[in-house]
Amino acid sequence: MTFPFSPRRERLRELVSRRQLDALLVLSEHNVYWLTGFTGDSTWLLLTPDSATLLSDSRFETQISEECAGIDAYIRPQSSSLIDAVAEIARQQNVTRIGFEGHIATVEIYDRLSKSLSGCQLSGISQLVESQRCIKDEAEIEEIRLAIQQAEQAMLNWQNGSLSSELTEREAAADLEQILRSEGAQGFSFPGIIAVGDRAALPHYRPGNVALGSSPILLTDWGARTAAGYISDLTRTWLTGEPDGKFETVYKTVLEAQLAAIDLIRPGVRCSEVDAAARSIIQRAGFGEFFGHGLGHGIGLEVHEQPGLRTSSETEIRKGMVVTVEPGIYLPGWGGVRIEDDILVTDDGCEVLSSLPKDWESIRIA
Repeated sequence: MTFPFSPRRERLRELVSRRQLDALLVLSEHNVYWLTGFTGDSTWLLLTPDSATLLSDSRFETQISEECAGIDAYIRPQSSSLIDAVAEIARQQNVTRIGFEGHIATVEIYDRLSKSLSGCQLSGISQLVESQRCIKDEAEIEEIRLAIQQAEQAMLNWQNGSLSSELTEREAAADLEQILRSEGAQGFSFPGIIAVGDRAALPHYRPGNVALGSSPILLTDWGARTAAGYISDLTRTWLTGEPDGKFETVYKTVLEAQLAAIDLIRPGVRCSEVDAAARSIIQRAGFGEFFGHGLGHGIGLEVHEQPGLRTSSETEIRKGMVVTVEPGIYLPGWGGVRIEDDILVTDDGCEVLSSLPKDWESIRIA
């Protein structure tokens, strides 16, 4: 897969120039990768109108030369730091107005940059690269499709293979991740959630020692990470036995809310409107207080990217965004239901990229 690293840097240069800055110091590993293709760590990128320089050390010298054609590299000596490297390149290139990723930098990094770059004007810049990453190009969309394919096939193989009522949640999660790897994924895109019974009422539950057969409710929240680093994020709530009478009402309410939200997604619609479409259905059913998180979020290289589908977000949805839609109802002491799909925003609507069934008749598994 070939990604358009150079055009991405050119677009970013325009944004940096509009802010009347000489350079942008990129600190986030994900942002460095998105702009250069470098897959290592402990490496920053200094982007100027005329150059792009990776600041690294000897551990990554060969890797940079192999992964980042056309990118300059400053390999700092062992006796110096990344801060020293920034100061040296700034001096060499006569850079005096430097933006840096303020949402990534620690107080210590800022203090040290201020001391080493005493002759420069430093400006904290928040989410500038991320605002570009939220619109996926064709190569990224294909990688996300692959991540979804890997995740869905692994789930089917898991259900038809090693799934057993005697497994604990933790054992089941380990089995599912191993199957993901056999499908070509690097592994989970985040620690997989396998939640049984009342544990399904915890949205970010960590799998424990509860046996899968101890309750008919089985919530699975999982995703795959491709070799290129892109992820999927899916949730299904399954039945492994006969639930109580409440489950059908809760499940069908969540499904109705999700379908209503997906139906609204198109360019120009505000994220808060999509959230409201789902939330109003859950509230009318009497479960409003039990849906406490946002409706969804962007995905890509990270599990949580821009935009956020939540009550407070006035961000307009744009073509090329890929978002999750994941309403849920969580009843403490009883259990929970969440249904999540990955959605691509198109010219005049959206495409549901994930395809595992979620209708009432399809959620029973052996």
